[in-house]
Amino acid sequence: MTQIPSLQLIIHKLCKEPHEGSAQLELRAAELAISPASRRLVDALCDLYSARAGKGYGKFEEDEVQFPVQRLLRQHVIDGEIDFCTLTRQMMEHLQTQVQSESLATGGFVVFTRVRQSVDSDFLLVAMIAEAVGSAMTNDLEMVDRSYLDLANLRVAGRIDLAAWQHDAGRYISFLKGRGDVAQYFKLFLGCNDVVAALKETQKLIRGLEQFAESQHLEPEARGQLFEGAHAMLDEMGENDLPWSVDGVVEHLCPESPDALRAVLTDESLNLTGGVVPDRRAIRPLLRFKAAAPNWKLEFNRSSLRSGDVIYNRKNDTIVLSNIPDELKRELSAESGRNPDAY
Repeated sequence: MTQIPSLQLIIHKLCKEPHEGSAQLELRAAELAISPASRRLVDALCDLYSARAGKGYGKFEEDEVQFPVQRLLRQHVIDGEIDFCTLTRQMMEHLQTQVQSESLATGGFVVFTRVRQSVDSDFLLVAMIAEAVGSAMTNDLEMVDRSYLDLANLRVAGRIDLAAWQHDAGRYISFLKGRGDVAQYFKLFLGCNDVVAALKETQKLIRGLEQFAESQHLEPEARGQLFEGAHAMLDEMGENDLPWSVDGVVEHLCPESPDALRAVLTDESLNLTGGVVPDRRAIRPLLRFKAAAPNWKLEFNRSSLRSGDVIYNRKNDTIVLSNIPDELKRELSAESGRNPDAY
């Protein structure tokens, strides 16, 4: 579990029942003291958020009147005009406005934590966590009910990379997309524009599949089956305008051992966004190799390596082609007759 070197933490409460428009706030007056218990909570929350699939990514909306979180962060992080407690209390008031427009949304404890690991690692994590009741034992070995924060059912959360935001570096906001877009109001609360580029996200998915194949040391046959299966699935989804998800990809390609592939695709270094309709241009490398040099171009299906139509000799660093078309053979024969070095 990750150990957090520097953090600020406060927890407020949002009270709302489903199918009701009104929401009330219960706000703390000061930050929580950093204790072993609070560090364990933040450690667990950060690890859980990092491991969750199905995130959306984006940047702040430019309209800071309708979407004030960027303005509030600027006042806290850059200008120093408001402290952390004031920042979170004002963000809660904005969250209250957004959640009242979502009939299915429910309340919970809202955790705000700012984690600073280095100059380049500084982020604000906001998560809404429901309360649950579980069994506990007393010193007299009596069983009692105890309430606790139910991290296992985390559905609504977002993270703002404050370092990347200050440098305007790419997509610095991420959020859990949830099922059926239940977290739409939370994305609006953060002021995230949810930038998604289908081509780039599909390319990153392909890169993730390649990384998985390398990490698992897949044999050529298994590697080919993985890529061909992924191509067939993504091509059909792209044709029918259906978005893919990490869980869907994992369950389709590795139903018997999904954890390794899921770990690769959810690794934050890949920064992969699910919920995107595959760009069919980007999936071609799953089936085909394509390369060019100053004097030649070459393109062939991966299956030709298994059939023997294309043979790559690593020792000699050469490629041998078989079953070439008659027209090409005639042209090559005519050219080789004029070339004394041909064989």
